[in-house]
Amino acid sequence: MRAGKVARSAALTALLAALAGCVPPAAGPVEPVPTPAPTPAPVSAPAPAPPAAPIDADFTILRGTPVQGGMLIGRVPETTRTLTLDGTAIPFARDGGFMIAFDRDAPTGERLVATLADGRTIVRDLSIAAGDWRIEHIDAPWRGSASSDAEFQRRRPAELAQIAEARRVDHDVDGWRQQFRWPATGRLSGFFGSQRVYQGKPGSYHGGTDIAVPAGTPFYAPADGVVTLAATTPFTLEGNLLIVDHGMGLNSAFLHCQSLDVKVGDRVVQGQRLGTTGQSGRATGPHLHWGLKWRDARLDPGTLAGPMPR
Repeated sequence: MRAGKVARSAALTALLAALAGCVPPAAGPVEPVPTPAPTPAPVSAPAPAPPAAPIDADFTILRGTPVQGGMLIGRVPETTRTLTLDGTAIPFARDGGFMIAFDRDAPTGERLVATLADGRTIVRDLSIAAGDWRIEHIDAPWRGSASSDAEFQRRRPAELAQIAEARRVDHDVDGWRQQFRWPATGRLSGFFGSQRVYQGKPGSYHGGTDIAVPAGTPFYAPADGVVTLAATTPFTLEGNLLIVDHGMGLNSAFLHCQSLDVKVGDRVVQGQRLGTTGQSGRATGPHLHWGLKWRDARLDPGTLAGPMPR
């Protein structure tokens, strides 16, 4: 009877334990309890990229004045890929240096445009001041040293071809960067841009400046350059003619010389003796005509060299 009580007590204990969840599960595979997936963190929108830092880009004008017959020396903005003046391509040096110039008859305004590496453009509108031109009456025949108009017409095309070829040459020299000097010191007897009348016959305007000095006076290089023409057989108008390339399309011409001390291909430095002045070609007296040209633009030497030294 006691054993029966013990059995009933054990059965009751087992039942209570089972109801309390304390009975181990029956033998067999255990199903894994699924782990809830973690809640994803909210994804924020990417922050906008900061705007590119603006480039402080503009032209740096180092020297000169925008005036008819004048020139400007400057530096292009950083990262400049191309440079144009009124749509015409302008070269510039590796350090960004460039020059532009304005013909005696240049328009009152021109536009300088630099295109940067990123495609942006930097624009500078230039106001070109007008020159004040004279009228000069010259007591010399229109045809110069030619004996007749027919001879002049026969000789002139070959002379012009030589001059044009010499001016097309563009050496890698930096004379254009220099402050130009007068090649000779004397009285100014002919002025750039003046309308010329030769013994009553109108001619073209005067493309340079005349310096009245005695024949045989030495003249000197106004800036570094390379000789591209040294004509010791006198041309009808220019006489013994010397042309020096200063780089970047800028060149000097010296007319009516008596003698030349340099030859084609010679490199010259500022202040070097080039020859002597004279009266060859179309000239009414001994003097040195100094002309400057940049591409197709004729320039006033006084705008580059400043006032004539006393």
